[in-house]
Amino acid sequence: MNADSGAAGAGQVVVTGLGATTPLGGDVPSTWAAMLAGQSGIAAIEEAWAADLPARIAGRLKVEPSEVMDRVQARRLDRCEQIALIAARQAWADAGSPEVDPERLAVVIGTGTGGAVTMLAQDDVLEASGVRKVSPHTVPMLMANGPAAWVSIELGARAGAHTPVSACASGAEAIALGLDLIRLGRADVVVAGGAEACICPLPMAGFAQAKAHSTRNDEPTRASRPFDVDRDGFVIGEGAVVLVLERAEFAAARAARTHAALAGAAVTSDAHHITAAAAEGQVRAMRRAVAEAGLAPQDVALVHAHATSTQIGDLAEAESVTEAIGLHPAVTATKSLTGHLFGAAGALGALTAVLAVREGIVPATANLERLDPAVKLDVVAGAPRTGAVPVALTNAFGFGGHNVSLVFTR
Repeated sequence: MNADSGAAGAGQVVVTGLGATTPLGGDVPSTWAAMLAGQSGIAAIEEAWAADLPARIAGRLKVEPSEVMDRVQARRLDRCEQIALIAARQAWADAGSPEVDPERLAVVIGTGTGGAVTMLAQDDVLEASGVRKVSPHTVPMLMANGPAAWVSIELGARAGAHTPVSACASGAEAIALGLDLIRLGRADVVVAGGAEACICPLPMAGFAQAKAHSTRNDEPTRASRPFDVDRDGFVIGEGAVVLVLERAEFAAARAARTHAALAGAAVTSDAHHITAAAAEGQVRAMRRAVAEAGLAPQDVALVHAHATSTQIGDLAEAESVTEAIGLHPAVTATKSLTGHLFGAAGALGALTAVLAVREGIVPATANLERLDPAVKLDVVAGAPRTGAVPVALTNAFGFGGHNVSLVFTR
């Protein structure tokens, strides 16, 4: 993979480290290779607990945490915490393990549900066996700030350990907050991203009852189909993605390799409805992020869409992208391959945007067989599209009316 050396001018924030564990691969290279190859990470859930669920498919991790993490430590961590640490370790190593004053190093890891697996499992233990059988590690394992806390402990970060919890926008909001911390002068380096692991009966039953999850159980790899006329809902996924952000001058001083620049970010809220999206809030997020980057809508070459494969959500985003940016950029929707990683989805979108900018290639949207006639966007389908991507915008939207847009440049 190619990468530039050095860093740019004053006030710029650059991405120097990338880490990931996803349904496509256990690290960034394998995830990216699978994405470009159009390989789906979605499969049937074979365990007995899923037998009676309306939706029995998911995007599970390609590499189990137990394969790469110390077993003693893993037993004291929720799955969400495990994968946050795995991705953060990769990103930190990719950044060259920068020597930074701990008082100038911050961590921001977003999540939608935190330790949901632990909470539900320990509740089952309580109900079945009583108080004395509940693990003494339960609270540190279930708390939403656990992933950020553990990463900060491992890296010795003392400039803050933050946890945005904004549903499916959490990972992107974490990266936006990381940008703010550096620009406000509160940190030189921020480890930022998202983690989610909640593939278990209660969340899946809830989403199925809300008619939000695809029930294409016989065709797992074809179930997530953003912008396709036959889409019937998202597919739950799990994973973690972490970026290392640095003040450009700090990165330049240590001759760090840079993958891209984080040029702008915006966070808005709809104040409209707890689950229904409002295009107006999405439009404001995109316009503000582009303006903050010192760019104009026509400069945007790629939009990585939030596009979860729901009927209403995809149309709302198509409308907002058209209004805020226009019809000229290429658009891709990679949840078609990974499923919806909830709190990590925005961070995975950021990773995809960074790699598209760096490599000059846009992954294709899988399963797009018949574009919804209401969608007028240039959605990349069939095969990846090559060519320079000087500016990429990525969106993340969440229940509660949370909207985040990030802009990455070369």
